Amino acid sequence: QVQLVESGGGLVQAGGSLTLSCTVSGRTGSPYVMAWFRQPPAKDRDFVAAISRSSARTYYADSVKDRVTISRDNGVNTVSLQMNRLKPDDTAVYYCAAGECYGRTPAEYTYWGQGTQVTVAS
Repeated sequence: QVQLVESGGGLVQAGGSLTLSCTVSGRTGSPYVMAWFRQPPAKDRDFVAAISRSSARTYYADSVKDRVTISRDNGVNTVSLQMNRLKPDDTAVYYCAAGECYGRTPAEYTYWGQGTQVTVAS
């Protein structure tokens, strides 16, 4: 099976930084479009960022624009999300996703990781 595993979450003070990583393994073919979503407590899953197969294009939600950078290394099947100047509203479970086409809704993506918790303290 195709598996996505996130890592790098934790507790950080407001204004601090974290870098999340997602490793893809299993029966993979061509690189997928990769994305990050997040789900705050008792809220819906929301788009954060996405990156094309070759890293030629990146996409960001307005809520994180200029504060996050998505990148990938296809040689080691890893996608990363660098987050700076974190705010309490960034607190959520962050999920890595893979799909055939870029989109900003969960329905666009076929494979999902288990999620990693990010908590930003005031």
